[in-house]
Amino acid sequence: MPRILIDCRYLNGRPSGIGEMVLALATYLPRQAPDLKFTFLTNAAAPQPLRNDANVTCLQVAAPANGPGTMWFMPRLVDLDHIDLFHAPANILPAGLTMPTVTTIHDLMWLEHPEWCSPGLLHPVRKAFFAGGIRRALRRSTSIAAISDATATAITRHFPDAAMRTHVTLSGVSEDFSPVQRNAGVLAGCGLDPERRYILVVGQYAPYKNHDGAIRAFAAACKTIDDIDLVLVQRQGPSSAALLKLARQLGMEDRVRFTGPVERAELIQLYSSAELLLHPSLCEGFGNPVIEAMACGCPVITSSISAMPEVAGGAALLADPHDTNDLARQIREVLGDDGLAQDLRRRGHARAKEMRWERFAEANLAIYRRVLGKQKAS
Repeated sequence: MPRILIDCRYLNGRPSGIGEMVLALATYLPRQAPDLKFTFLTNAAAPQPLRNDANVTCLQVAAPANGPGTMWFMPRLVDLDHIDLFHAPANILPAGLTMPTVTTIHDLMWLEHPEWCSPGLLHPVRKAFFAGGIRRALRRSTSIAAISDATATAITRHFPDAAMRTHVTLSGVSEDFSPVQRNAGVLAGCGLDPERRYILVVGQYAPYKNHDGAIRAFAAACKTIDDIDLVLVQRQGPSSAALLKLARQLGMEDRVRFTGPVERAELIQLYSSAELLLHPSLCEGFGNPVIEAMACGCPVITSSISAMPEVAGGAALLADPHDTNDLARQIREVLGDDGLAQDLRRRGHARAKEMRWERFAEANLAIYRRVLGKQKAS
């Protein structure tokens, strides 16, 4: 039985799009492929064992998924002698691998727009690290899994030689993201006034998320609509202080709220109870909040560029993320038209049903079988 190793260390107790993707692979692949053996590299913070299927072995590794050990010393961290295929799910490909490899590429921001990525004193180091790991992945991976057509197009644009090795494995959304009844207690527990309406923004703070653009659009659209707030689900830190400063300059400081990190059930409640999700990113490999909100019956306004139109599939309003007036106009349309809001809820929920993680796992399995078949033939 061929043995496939999947690095599952992004399941580390912190919510992330890559973590959701890895969980889907670990959940569905063992029963989709009983003829294959799987080794899952796990983080100490992940549920143990990650799976107990007969064809699964879990191996805990202390080194972080995106650290120097993984990048340059993976063969020293893990015994790879009997591994027939290595799947690196988080953009970078470790050095020194001698078996066939699959790398999942989420986006090329560290190559195309590094200024949009995580700011801070370590930005130059992170830029060199991730750009180097991505370039190695695109040059040396046996196959490349792109999580959207937008990412596949970017790969072809920058690395034409990788086009024939690139296959789209469109991400999905978990079944627990579904509409729930408004719960005042849960909303209050998130620091919100349950009596007030709100527009929701979800995601880590990074320039590409365009959260300052979201605040400007909210101010432009809702200055005179005083019964609605803007709620950002985001880890609090220097970024939230900068965004609150912007809100104060725009006269909206008292109506911009930060929840800090929330539990999964709380996030589902926030999606379900929001007037709309505003997701004006400048770039996304996929954009999990878009499809999560749709699955919870929340109307969505997102960007008209990058992967967002592809993910929305005609079930969201699209706006130019660089144009505050365009975003504000779309916000006013949803808030002022109950029929439009209901239509977006209906279409979004239907779109989310099309995008299930089982299909994502099946698409990855097809890549594995293709690679293993070529290996056997050679």
